[in-house]
Amino acid sequence: MKLDSSRVAVVTGGASGLGEATARGLASKGVKVGIFDMNDERGKAVASEIGGVFVKVNVADSESVDQGFEAVRNVNGQESILVNCAGIGGAEKTVSRNRENGSIIPHDVDRYIRIININLIGSFLCASKSAAGMMTLDPIEPDGERGVVINTASVAAQDGQIGQVAYSASKGGILAMALPMARDLAREGIRVNTILPGFYETPIYGQMNDNVKDALRAHLQFPNRFGDASEYSQVVEFMCEHTYINGEYIRTDAGARMPPR
Repeated sequence: MKLDSSRVAVVTGGASGLGEATARGLASKGVKVGIFDMNDERGKAVASEIGGVFVKVNVADSESVDQGFEAVRNVNGQESILVNCAGIGGAEKTVSRNRENGSIIPHDVDRYIRIININLIGSFLCASKSAAGMMTLDPIEPDGERGVVINTASVAAQDGQIGQVAYSASKGGILAMALPMARDLAREGIRVNTILPGFYETPIYGQMNDNVKDALRAHLQFPNRFGDASEYSQVVEFMCEHTYINGEYIRTDAGARMPPR
């Protein structure tokens, strides 16, 4: 799929971090970009700078997602590219022990459900509803491609650390979803791929102190630095343009494997 002004994309979580870099990267190729995010102020600012469309969308809410796609399509037309970057983190053990009073505390179930809903259910809702729209497009020659869905998992899908049980479950679900979803949509000419980013210079990691970041950096192989969000966008662009990549995942992590803690 050639990236140019004939293409339309929707990027969830496009107001910051990996999503913002992706929105900017696609727009730089001429692609018409729609942004879904909950950050109204930042989303509008990014959309204005790239000539895109912003809609405040809760990706875990089916009605909100429907309204978001309708709003973007009314301006840009039907998207042939969806990139799911919306997501949240969270750290809590399956069960914790309070060393001071000896109490035993199970994982907060509401927090677990929230992470699953936003990261996993949200990615599925957006992918399913976007693919339904892509199915109305005319196929692109020579292969008959109609669209591509790119989901964002995490290296935590494979290397989950202590306290990442909810986050890893959500990202592991995203990883596991790629192949069956690609098979579901194969006859319609819609590809599905997944990116597993490692440590990137994003707002989440920007909140960490230098000692924590130095400890994480020690597990990198080469290059010995956090990734730049634009490097994630480059992988997105490659996956869009390389039609033969389907049902696949790529780790972008400088060769790191996350330790238990």
